[in-house]
Amino acid sequence: MAGPLTGIKVLSFGRVLAGPFAAMMLADLGADVIKIEDRKKGDMARNNGPFIEDISSYFLSVNRGKKSMSMDLRHEKAKEIIKKLIQKMDILVENFRPGIMKKMGLEYTAVKKLNPHIIYLSISGFGQHGPYSHKPAFDM
Repeated sequence: MAGPLTGIKVLSFGRVLAGPFAAMMLADLGADVIKIEDRKKGDMARNNGPFIEDISSYFLSVNRGKKSMSMDLRHEKAKEIIKKLIQKMDILVENFRPGIMKKMGLEYTAVKKLNPHIIYLSISGFGQHGPYSHKPAFDM
C-alpha cells in the first residue's frame, strides 16, 4: 500500500537517533529515503547493542525502510555526487552540530541554490545559535 509521501525523495545525513528517526518516519509514510554514512566509520549507532548476529538492532530500529550510501565527504568527487543528488531531492535531513554542513559546503543557502524547492530539516540539541549551539546532542 502506498503511503501519503510516496514519490517524495529524502536525503538523510542523520546519525545516531534524532536524524535517523525523523527520516525513518518519512520512510514509514512512503518517502524514498537515502541515508548518507561516513565511508570510514558509518553511523555510530551501528556499534550500539543489543546485537543480532553482529548487527545492531538499535541501528536497524531507526533506519528501516531506507537505502544507504557511504562516502567520504572530504573528497570533492563525493561532494559532486551529493550535489547532484540534492538537485533531485524534495527533503534534506541533517542532525550534525551547527557548522558541520557549512564545512562540507552543504549549508542551507548552498543547498537552496542547488534546489530552490528543497525542504531543509536541521535538527540540533541546543539550536543553531546561542551559547550551547556548538555542543553535540543525539537525543530528541
